[in-house]
Amino acid sequence: MSWIFLILAGLFEVGFASSLGKAKTVTGTEAFWWYGSFFICLTVSMLLLIKATQTLPIGTAYAVWTGIGAVGTVLVGILVFKDPASFWRIFFIITLIGSIIGLKAVSG
Repeated sequence: MSWIFLILAGLFEVGFASSLGKAKTVTGTEAFWWYGSFFICLTVSMLLLIKATQTLPIGTAYAVWTGIGAVGTVLVGILVFKDPASFWRIFFIITLIGSIIGLKAVSG
């Protein structure tokens, strides 16, 4: 169950980073809603991370959480915000995914 909490925490990290990205492109009331989304996603992500670290090693949990957030945020940037999808960006995203899988494999 802790791994599920950790994966969800990582996805909410993608949510708060993406909300910040969207908030900087809009103004007025719409920006307020995106900043609200940021704070909600941040809070949920932290609570889930806390729950996951009650049974998982903190170093592993933190590395996986940030890895999910980094990979997810880069993918959202490419797919939603039209960030460049160069060979090297994709290559290093794949190596990061491999590292996350490796940490899961050795952590049990």
